[in-house]
Amino acid sequence: MNIGWRKIGTASSDVAAEEGAPRDWSRLVGGGWVFLLLIALIAIFTILRPTQFGSSFNLSNIAVNAAILLVLAVGQTFVMIAAGVDLSIGAVLVFSSVVAARVMLMLAGDQGGGAYGTTNASLGVVVIGAVAAILSGALWGALNGFLVAVARIPPLIVTLGTLGMALGGAQILTGGIDVRAVPELLVMGLGGVGLFGLPNLVQIAVLTAILGAIVLHLTRFGVHVYAIGSNSEAARRSGIRIAQRLIVIYAISGGLAGVAAIMSLARYGTTTIAGHAMDNLATISAVILGGTSLFGGTGSIIGTVIGVFIPIVLLNGFVIIGIPPFWQTVAMGAVLIISVFTDQLKRRARERA
Repeated sequence: MNIGWRKIGTASSDVAAEEGAPRDWSRLVGGGWVFLLLIALIAIFTILRPTQFGSSFNLSNIAVNAAILLVLAVGQTFVMIAAGVDLSIGAVLVFSSVVAARVMLMLAGDQGGGAYGTTNASLGVVVIGAVAAILSGALWGALNGFLVAVARIPPLIVTLGTLGMALGGAQILTGGIDVRAVPELLVMGLGGVGLFGLPNLVQIAVLTAILGAIVLHLTRFGVHVYAIGSNSEAARRSGIRIAQRLIVIYAISGGLAGVAAIMSLARYGTTTIAGHAMDNLATISAVILGGTSLFGGTGSIIGTVIGVFIPIVLLNGFVIIGIPPFWQTVAMGAVLIISVFTDQLKRRARERA
């Protein structure tokens, strides 16, 4: 069984030679072309608006925005390699940020306000709020995994349902009004600059990507994730506890949404209830662009890191050159279609092999 999992998505040199150009073209489309596309986008926007797009401030802004999306995309990578999908990821971020903000506000009590019109809450309060966000996100993820693995409901339906539930829950807790009482320590500390002059949010994203890569590529759990996505029946017969693993996989995605929630609070100083409607689309596009198959079984964290910058640079460039916001949505939809199309090409090539 293990041999079968490791050979899925690969082909011998003889088969590749027999297929000729179509096979080579498929490899090109599914590989380094993503990095080339990123370079092309950066070059185009730099030529069009060199002083605005190429400024150090804007590049730092791109890195920070990519940091939040990257943390979400790492969790989405685990889910999609396991042949699932998490549409609730943005809504879980919103819910977790609301929970964290409310917990920190409650613990801070009547402490004096800071520069952000919030409270001078202690580090302990911030830590407790962060833990609350991660736990609430992980619980939403575990619920997704339970419904997918035990109730046997398709991931698309489950996560679409929990998307509405999490977003609705956040609106119920806040009355539809953003919570702006975020501790100044969180905004100035986590949202500030850390070691080597790098924003703390970027460092968190880098650490998350490294840990995600280690777990996915160097541990038995990671092997199980690939096995489930490649052939769940073979994985079950080999003794892998599919239900248990799927619950953990979705809990990882939800927990990372909780981490992203704290990062979002630190970045914006508010819960931004209406600001994450496109996060699920952006993460799915980024993960597929990075080489993860929509049908599971293949993918990598390194590819996801590259894929994350495509929508970030695209949206940032559109803002810089003044393209109306609704065209950004059109472009993101087109990128997603192209991503799925290239994934189909790779899948057909594997089936022929």
